[in-house]
Amino acid sequence: MLKGHKETLISAVALVVALPLFAAPAGADNNPPLAPLGDPPIPADNPQTPEKIELGRMLFFDPRLGGDASTACSSCHNQEQGWGFSDDLSRGYPGTVHWRNSQTVINSAYYGKLFWVGAASSLERQAPSAAKGAVAGNGENDVMEARLAFIPEYREAFRSVFGDEWPKIGNAWRAIASFERTLVQTDTPLDRYLRGEEEALSEQQLRGKALFEGKANCIECHNGPMATDERYYNIGVPPAPRWEEDALAQITFRYEQYAKGVTEELYRFIKDDAGLYYRTKQKEDMGKFRTPSLRYTLYTAPYMHNGALWDLTEVVEFYNNGGGENEFGHNLSPLIRPLGLNDDEIEDLVAFLEAFSGPEIRMTVPELPAYQPLPDPAE
Repeated sequence: MLKGHKETLISAVALVVALPLFAAPAGADNNPPLAPLGDPPIPADNPQTPEKIELGRMLFFDPRLGGDASTACSSCHNQEQGWGFSDDLSRGYPGTVHWRNSQTVINSAYYGKLFWVGAASSLERQAPSAAKGAVAGNGENDVMEARLAFIPEYREAFRSVFGDEWPKIGNAWRAIASFERTLVQTDTPLDRYLRGEEEALSEQQLRGKALFEGKANCIECHNGPMATDERYYNIGVPPAPRWEEDALAQITFRYEQYAKGVTEELYRFIKDDAGLYYRTKQKEDMGKFRTPSLRYTLYTAPYMHNGALWDLTEVVEFYNNGGGENEFGHNLSPLIRPLGLNDDEIEDLVAFLEAFSGPEIRMTVPELPAYQPLPDPAE
């Protein structure tokens, strides 16, 4: 009897190990409905305080948290550009260009998977990945900590908020994450409608909502409060044109292939971003990217992981045409197929997509404190 239980346990463990790391999409019957957005989750090990949020706000706009003190979080997440970067590929560290589109930080507090392929599981982990990434901030921990130490206001703030004798870089990321958790928008026209305010959506937007949940089937992937299932798909987004004509972008692209450990054959011949494959090294994940939220997208053009589409109408037309073509067509999601929308229906659907965004979120950029000599230990 004991032997039978042991064999059953071994079989169960083998089944769990065999399951894919990134689950397949759920069926349409399991799609959660659109829902109003509530308060963002706050991790138990990084509670919000007004002082921590204010410190994070300062650090978010401070370029000294980077390699050459020229690139802040706000450099690639500019509030005047939807808290993202309004070019196809994001700004890179001086002398480089980034290789993917910069996503907005608005409502990023709700994501369980950050970056286009879910490479960070929290805002606390996202911040250093960006600030230290070679084609982003390119910072070094010891240099950034030293800069903070030369700023009396930061020394006092880190001591007050975290109890640091000297500013610790890990706590800088916690403060930035706390600030980013205040960059949320929960009062969009769609939120108000879903809470019972029937006049919040126009008749055109209501027609678009019916298409979104029906004929266009956007709800299959863009569902729940954040309008994303946070799963991974290849939808046929074509390669970034800049990889064919921009020498700096070509260098960055090849560097990323090398840094992510692809095979020599792939390094030599790949002409497109393989997406999730870089994390899993599974061929069936080539060309797949995490479904982005539709919230705040009115201000975050261009769209897709490489900024291939420049407005919401172009996005809807892309899906209506059955997606596009890229190097990984063998992995194209079966959900991608022509939708058969006419021009009026496209306009209705675009109008509904605009309801996922409320007024632009803006704030005064803080005045950053200056360097000062370190205090004399003898005094």
